[in-house]
Amino acid sequence: MAHIIVVGNEKGGSGKSTTSMHVATALVRMGKTVGALDLDLRQKSLGRYIENRIAFMAREGVELPCPEYRELPEIDASTLAPGENPYDYRLSAAVAELEPRCDFIIIDCPGSHTRLSQVAHSLADTLITPLNDSFIDFDLLARIDPETSRVTGPSIYSEMVWAARQLRARAGLKPIDWIVLRNRLGAQQMHNKRKVGAALEELAKRIGFRVAPGFSERVIFRELFPRGITLLDLKDLGVDNLNISNVAARQELRDLMIELNLPGIEINF
Repeated sequence: MAHIIVVGNEKGGSGKSTTSMHVATALVRMGKTVGALDLDLRQKSLGRYIENRIAFMAREGVELPCPEYRELPEIDASTLAPGENPYDYRLSAAVAELEPRCDFIIIDCPGSHTRLSQVAHSLADTLITPLNDSFIDFDLLARIDPETSRVTGPSIYSEMVWAARQLRARAGLKPIDWIVLRNRLGAQQMHNKRKVGAALEELAKRIGFRVAPGFSERVIFRELFPRGITLLDLKDLGVDNLNISNVAARQELRDLMIELNLPGIEINF
């Protein structure tokens, strides 16, 4: 069975597709077979990233390790059983196609609540939730008291993850390993950063996730997207001397892969 990694958050712009692509590329560079699905049927940022990669390889005449991207199959609604949801069927069919030949399947969810996203979360062995380091993004996880900054209860996204966990428990599947990724962390220990960190640590104990540092705000991530490449590809493309920012970004990815603690993985970059 493939290990399914879901990258989800109901807010756009948190770094889901960047995280998905870099984790997928790290895994294929470690010799793993990786399938990729993009559930944002309009924007398809992960799908575009991989399309850009394939086009770049063809244009430049180079070979780079690449995840195996699949569109969700179309379905004739008349062929469905009564009460069967077409989105459920399309996602299940895509996963069933990839699962026999993949070590990992990465599913990039849209920045909104959809039926596809809800079902994908119930499939997750590992759930990565990228979060911009602010209380605006934190509000998706939990509500806080504005005077004391204490957590008062879970919010909409946490409730969806809880429902997914319940579904897995009833099906006899292993629990979701949930990692909340603090993206765009500031370099300095600012007051707001400390408050967000404290609130996350409190919430982690209450609803069961792990907190990990993610990716800082770096120009390199935006620059690489049009060519479909990642930090791990630069040396293969003749870039031997990475600047300090690029070296730091590479270390951030390495730290993330260690923190994910995925099965059968040896970090070699």
